[in-house]
Amino acid sequence: MTSQRLQTITLSEVVSRQEILEKDAQRAIAELQDFIAMRPDAREVRKALAVKLVYQGYLYDEIETILDVSRGSITGWKRAYEENRIDGLRLSYQGRKSYLLSAQREEILTWLQTKDIWELGELEYKLAFEYDVVYESKQSYYDLFEEAGISWKKTTKLNPKANPDAVAEKKRLKHCWHITERKSKQES
Repeated sequence: MTSQRLQTITLSEVVSRQEILEKDAQRAIAELQDFIAMRPDAREVRKALAVKLVYQGYLYDEIETILDVSRGSITGWKRAYEENRIDGLRLSYQGRKSYLLSAQREEILTWLQTKDIWELGELEYKLAFEYDVVYESKQSYYDLFEEAGISWKKTTKLNPKANPDAVAEKKRLKHCWHITERKSKQES
C-alpha cells in the first residue's frame, strides 16, 4: 500500500513538473519571439532563434542544419539564456574606443569647417602631429570630413570632354518622339 501511494505521488509530481516545464518553455518562446522581432542585429537574432528552436523541441542536428551553427554554439547560447535570460543573448562587444577625445574631435571638426577645399594629407598631418593619432584606414579620415559636412569626392562643374554642339542637339531632341525604321529580318 505504501509503495502504491509513493508511486502515485511520484507520478503526480512528474506530471506537475512537466506542466511547469511546458509553461516555462511557452513563456521562453514568447520572450524570445519578442526579442527576435525587435533586434536589427542578425547575430543576436540567430542566437535567439537557436534557443527558441530548442524550446520548441527541435533536435540539435536540425538546428545545426537550419541555422548553419555548431552544436557547441547552440549549447552555449541556451546556457547563456537560462542564466541571464535575454541579456545572455545580447552582443557584449560595443566597438572600439575612439582615438580622439570628444573635445578633440569637436576641435578638429571646427578646424575642418574653416576652409572650403581640403586635401587628405592636411588632415593626416594635423592629427598625427597635434594629437598623435594615425588611423590605419583612410575611411576614418573620410568619416571626419563627412561629419564636418565636407564631401571628399572630386566634383567638376562641366564635363571636360563634352561637345557643346552635341549637347545642344541632344537637349533639343530630348522631349520629341522619333520615327525609327524597322529593320527587316534580312538586315539583322
